[in-house]
Amino acid sequence: MKDWVYLGIAILSEVVATTALKESNGFSKPFFTSIVIIGYLNAFYCFSLTLRTIPLGIAYAIWAGAGVVLVAISAWVIYGQKLDLAATVGMGFITLGILVMNIFSKPIAH
Repeated sequence: MKDWVYLGIAILSEVVATTALKESNGFSKPFFTSIVIIGYLNAFYCFSLTLRTIPLGIAYAIWAGAGVVLVAISAWVIYGQKLDLAATVGMGFITLGILVMNIFSKPIAH
């Protein structure tokens, strides 16, 4: 169970880091640059901890999919970036895919 918590922390850290990346202005703003660096380091560290029990393919698909959706929502909320119907439908499919993997996937242990 705690490995799923680490995956959640990894996802949130990556979303914060990616959102701060825009504000770093090409790493010219030290405060936001430090958020980017710390966020990505924490994301990769926590993601590595999830791989102790969660298969790589499942963990990465969830991390990447959730990250895409959350970054798009973050950009919409923070920066006012528009999400058209195609983007919204696509994010719905990504979310549905994450749910299907979590509910129905039965990874085969080595």
